[in-house]
Formats: sequence, C-alpha cells, structure tokens
Amino acid sequence: MSIWSRITQALAALTSGEGLSHLFERMRTPPERTVAFTIAVIALSAKMAKADGLVTRAEVTAFREVFRIAPEEEENAARVFNLARQDVAGFEDYARRIRKMFDDNHSVLCDVMEGLFHIAMADGRYHPAEDAFLSSVAEAFEMDEMRFRSLRARWVPDCASDPYTVLGVTPDTPLPDIRKHWRQMVRDSHPDTMIARGVPEEALKIAERRMADINRAWEEISTRTAA
Repeated sequence: MSIWSRITQALAALTSGEGLSHLFERMRTPPERTVAFTIAVIALSAKMAKADGLVTRAEVTAFREVFRIAPEEEENAARVFNLARQDVAGFEDYARRIRKMFDDNHSVLCDVMEGLFHIAMADGRYHPAEDAFLSSVAEAFEMDEMRFRSLRARWVPDCASDPYTVLGVTPDTPLPDIRKHWRQMVRDSHPDTMIARGVPEEALKIAERRMADINRAWEEISTRTAA
C-alpha cells in the first residue's frame, strides 16, 4: 500500500467536524508516523503558502521533488493540501501538535523544517513572511536558535553560511567536538536512520543536500585548522 493510500485511509477516518490537525494525535507508530510526517509537511506547506500569499508552480514542483506522487495519487495529495488551507486551525496549532507527536525525536522536526525550507526556496526567493513563518514554526517545535540558524544558512543563499553555522557550532568549539558533532549529523542523515524515525522513503531526497552541505562544512573547517 502506498503512503498516499494510507493517507487516504487516515483522512477517511476523520469524524465530521474534526480538524486535520487531530490526526497527529493518533499517529505514533510506523507506518502511521510516516503518514503523519507527510501530512505535516503538506499541512505546514499549505499554511506557509498563505504567508507570502501565493502558491507558485516552482513550489509545487519542489514538493514533488521531495515526495514522489504517482499520477493516480495526485488527487489525494491535493485533498490534504486543500484541507489544510481551509482548516480554521492556525499553523502554530499544527506545529505544536507535530512537536508533541515527535517529542521523542527532535531529528524528525528538523526533517520537517528542511522540507519546508526546500519548498520556500523553490522560487529562488526567501520572502520575509516565509522567514517569519518558519521562525515561528521553529519556536513551536522548541528548536534552539543555533539549530534554526544552521538550517537557514544551508538553504538561504543570502544568509551568512560560514561552515561553523552550517554545522551548528561556534569557531571556538574544539575541533574534536566539531568532528564528533559532524559524525553525529552524518549518522542522523543516513537513509536507514531517517526511515526508522518516520521519514517516508519518498522524502529521502531531503537528506541529499544536507549530507553534501555538512560534509563540505567539515572539510572547510578541518582544512582551515590544518593550515
């Protein structure tokens, strides 16, 4: 059964008048967690679309780059997106419910944020309203400022993206500690690790850019130190 078929089943289980956000309360074990992850990205993407007032073709394409959608499943994906746009619940409510659901694994919240950054940057412009939106989502996720800055530095060209910020460390952090942190980030980005924490196979492309960025940052830092 495809993830989109499972999402359809989840949507069919909604009782009359129940908001989409309440689905997250029920999805705490695989494969429900993979469904919840996908719904989380779709729902918050729909809310983010309201932030800058426009859903562009590039943003739709970006979503398809992260989540492979078969032609016969497009209607299901569109239904989730439209439900999220129409839901009276604000994005803060979505974000808090998602944080509560994945409270045992903050790496999943970073995965969700990466998906949102990927979509936000699809049109080549990082709108101030999108920055405010993503900052608020990060706050609802209880994500520390350094981790959010690390994400933004890797995705937004206009942000200062020195290698220390990319890895979420400071220049005065001892090199052995930076190496340890880098290795942990590499382990967290492994496809098997991501699937185990609820990221669906369709979304593993999220890790490709992350792995390239963190390896490039570590190489730059280690080269500077060696010099």
